[in-house]
Amino acid sequence: MAVLIIEMGIPPGKIPEKCGGTAQWFINCLQGFGKKADVVRPYLGEEIPAPETVKGAIITGSWAMVTDRADWSERTADWVRQAVAIDTPLLGVCYGHQLMAYALGGKVGANPHGGEKGTFPVTLTERARRNPLLDGFPAVFDAYLFHEQSVLVPPAEADVLAFSEKDDYQMLRYGTSTFSVQFHPEFTRDILIAAWENGMGEGSPATCPIAEQTPWPRRILQNFCIMAEDIG
Repeated sequence: MAVLIIEMGIPPGKIPEKCGGTAQWFINCLQGFGKKADVVRPYLGEEIPAPETVKGAIITGSWAMVTDRADWSERTADWVRQAVAIDTPLLGVCYGHQLMAYALGGKVGANPHGGEKGTFPVTLTERARRNPLLDGFPAVFDAYLFHEQSVLVPPAEADVLAFSEKDDYQMLRYGTSTFSVQFHPEFTRDILIAAWENGMGEGSPATCPIAEQTPWPRRILQNFCIMAEDIG
């Protein structure tokens, strides 16, 4: 079974030349544990397959802002509402995390504590400890983050599974098989450095250290794919 990657834009500047595009980052991760993926690009006008035909979907990050409410983003938000209504397995990442919250009645905007760019500790809540997607996880793990906006108010039905020092809603759960994360399980150290080199972040890897790898967030991707296969 191939997971559907809903790519929400391409990285700016020389990032694609150095590291590839957004969907490719996920494909590389999935290939690492023997999973396949199809890609759809709504920002290019491509139509997302009907939710009932999708076994599982990942909504990627973006250099756009959910609050811009671009037509292609609003169409994807409509698709999210349809998918959640029939419990299609979904995983939103960064922009995808924010878009899902917005689509389901939450509020998104500039993080009042400032953006997070670098490697930061993420802490699981008690609810997370009863979640199979996070089985065996430590209470605190490192994650790559690169964002300015955040979920400010989650939808009423969302369960909060993780938080960080600056962001109370690092991971949310909707229903039994729909999740979203503000951090980047698909990132590598090279991708994060390339974003800085493109002028996208304050400071530098020297002032904001970057871990060599973040294995626990990557396991979330793997566990999500396994879950989607089991449900499908």
